[in-house]
Amino acid sequence: MKRNSFIEMAKLHNLSGRITYISSRAKQEHLYEVYATEPDRAFWRELAKCNQKEFEKSGTNGKCIEARELMIALPESFIHYDHDYLLKRMVDKFKEKYGVECFAALHHNKRKTNLHIHMIFAERKRLEQPTEKVATRNMFYDEQGRHVRTKKEILDGDGNIRKGCKIIKKGEVYERKIFTTKDGRFKQESFLDVAKVFYTDLINQMVLYDKDRLSIFDKNGPYLATRKVGKNNPKAEKIKADNEIRMEWNRAVDRAIVSGVSETEVVELKKMEITNKVKESVKQNGSKSELFGDIVRAAIALLERLIVKVMQKVMNAAEKIVGKAVDAEKETLEKTESDIHVKDEQSDQPEPEWKKIPLPVNLHRKEVATERPSQPKPSALAGKYPRLKEIDSRLKDQNEAIFEREKKRDKLKKELSECTGIFKGSRRKELQQELNEIDIQISSMKKRLSSIVKEYKFDSVQAFYKEFDAAKREYLDYKAARTEWEKTYGGKATNPKSIREQLRQKEQRVKQREAGRVHQTRKKDKGAR
Repeated sequence: MKRNSFIEMAKLHNLSGRITYISSRAKQEHLYEVYATEPDRAFWRELAKCNQKEFEKSGTNGKCIEARELMIALPESFIHYDHDYLLKRMVDKFKEKYGVECFAALHHNKRKTNLHIHMIFAERKRLEQPTEKVATRNMFYDEQGRHVRTKKEILDGDGNIRKGCKIIKKGEVYERKIFTTKDGRFKQESFLDVAKVFYTDLINQMVLYDKDRLSIFDKNGPYLATRKVGKNNPKAEKIKADNEIRMEWNRAVDRAIVSGVSETEVVELKKMEITNKVKESVKQNGSKSELFGDIVRAAIALLERLIVKVMQKVMNAAEKIVGKAVDAEKETLEKTESDIHVKDEQSDQPEPEWKKIPLPVNLHRKEVATERPSQPKPSALAGKYPRLKEIDSRLKDQNEAIFEREKKRDKLKKELSECTGIFKGSRRKELQQELNEIDIQISSMKKRLSSIVKEYKFDSVQAFYKEFDAAKREYLDYKAARTEWEKTYGGKATNPKSIREQLRQKEQRVKQREAGRVHQTRKKDKGAR
């Protein structure tokens, strides 16, 4: 059974105390690694002070939020990753996306059944240049820290400055800002949903086994959510019919993504043609499932038109590339033949005498010994790319097969529309039967397209292509680094063992060692008797 993604967020009212708690080996039984994008603790203390000051100024009731924290549950197999690499990757990706400083720790619970990360992040960024305000005259502040106009307002009956009041003299700095205002994104209700999708995708890119993939539904994504039927539900048939329409849209989305339609276009079409129209329909007619079905079917028709346009462009581009390749091959053959002819003519002529040019050689020069670095190794994600490429090829082949069947269906429809007259009744019947058969074939082929990725434990085609694109980028980076290494140090880099292979070998060694221990124990017991 697939495991759902678990990510929670908390507001922190004591930032320094929380940092100490999650990073202390005395307080945590299984603390594996601590990492901060800003390791200077003074930064976090200043951040807490800044938030407290701003909170006091605002006069808001309640508690000051000094920072926020995400608790991220990880698959248990992630314990096999290098702890430093795992934590840095999870934290650095968040900083790359939001641009804020983070402090994180990798933990296991007491029974070692829940591997997780505590990640504290700042809502403010540090200014490159602090802004300072200098007093142009003496400034007076009362016990509450409020600015008052005259010195008289902070004096007691004897003419002395009251306790808690203060004076800032002319020329002194009375306000210094080192942080920006709070980033409004973190206060929005949608932030946690976005963070869940972001980290679920990142975790799924790093899983070592398909069974460890996490599941989450993105409300803002291109798909429509299906409803659970439940037991003894009197509306079971209606819900099933509604779910079938939703699944039909989801299959069309899968095909659109495989065809190369951008997710942005699909999401925009869903918003305009389904979400907005359903809202209008509910306002005017109330909640009617048959109207919802009509709206979704109309949206599917529009999406399929978009798919055909994109597929036609792809096919035309492929034909042009093939044509250019054939022309280039012809030119190469002609050039080769002409070169051979020229060489035959020149072979009778005497070869020119070449003079050897002496190169300057320093006999006393010593070779500088350079340390040869280890060859580049692919990341776990880059190692997945060849297998993901095979899945991508299967999806593309299936999509092209559907496209060919659809073209055949269009031809039959055209022939049927032109097949008129009294004596063509039997032909019309044959064409209609063929159309019905092709419709059934296309429907089953679309279902098959969506099921291909589910064989590999992906939730959807969208989830697959997110991982595929990320793996492709890392694989190309690895290939570039490997080519550079081979060019610099000579020789070919050997393919390092995959992480899965290393884990398999490690497990075998542990089993052999344990078996050896049992055998030795039995021998000792025999000797004792």
